[in-house]
Amino acid sequence: MESSPMLAQWRSRGLQARQAIVRVFRRPQVRISFDIDDTLACQLYHSDVEHSRLPGFVHRWLGEPLRQGTRSLIRDLRRQGCSIWIYTSSGRTPSYIRRWLLLYGIRVDGVVNSDRHYHGLKGHGLSNPPSKFPPAFDIDLHVDDSEGVGIEGADHGFRVVVVNPEDENWTRKVLDAAVKVQAQLAWQQPHRYEAPVRQRSEALAS
Repeated sequence: MESSPMLAQWRSRGLQARQAIVRVFRRPQVRISFDIDDTLACQLYHSDVEHSRLPGFVHRWLGEPLRQGTRSLIRDLRRQGCSIWIYTSSGRTPSYIRRWLLLYGIRVDGVVNSDRHYHGLKGHGLSNPPSKFPPAFDIDLHVDDSEGVGIEGADHGFRVVVVNPEDENWTRKVLDAAVKVQAQLAWQQPHRYEAPVRQRSEALAS
């Protein structure tokens, strides 16, 4: 006995709905990585630092000053559906970096230090490897103070937003770059990325 056309249609719609749900939950977040030196950890004469409830000697023992605005920036990026990474050319260990940021209530999803960078580039066959190569770690946008890294991004095809250590509006620059990248990826790879949260909110309000 053949199934009725209506039943077949319901089954088809149910399958499409399940597939859509699976795609949403499998879709990776936009990955944004941050440099440390002179980007998140600035000298006191460059920028103000985040306040903490912990005594100063704890930070001097376990970490270093964190650039003011970092906590609110990370919070806003997560609200936009971003995954937060650290990408440093230094030899700081991932455990040290995670512990340092947790002192300020910041959790990161991944850490790339000099060792992981070296091993990550082995399989890419670059004759003149850059100091940082975010695509090797599926990072969509990198934040750095170095103009040189910005040039490497242009040469090797990865996105970089360069922020000056003394720029008081650096968080706005990063947020604007993140929205732009999300919009680009939503258009280029609609099966992987959602449209920017901020743009969806503005569309609903209009």
